[in-house]
Amino acid sequence: MAAASYRRTIRALRLQAECDAWNERHPVGTAVTALRDNGGTVQTRTRSEAQLLSGHTAVIWLEGISGCYALERVTAIE
Repeated sequence: MAAASYRRTIRALRLQAECDAWNERHPVGTAVTALRDNGGTVQTRTRSEAQLLSGHTAVIWLEGISGCYALERVTAIE
């Protein structure tokens, strides 16, 4: 396996583990804060489980927001 391919595989495995950990702690419908592109935040709820998008980004879908959001920009409201 080429070095670049190996790094992509390791990264994908790490990101999938992040999704799995999120999903174990936070069911669909969890209240969250999402960091917007303009630096502001919005409070909403999850409408999906976290999942790996195309092997490169951990994402989640949120109520009232079009498209998916990078999981690293979402924080559960405890």
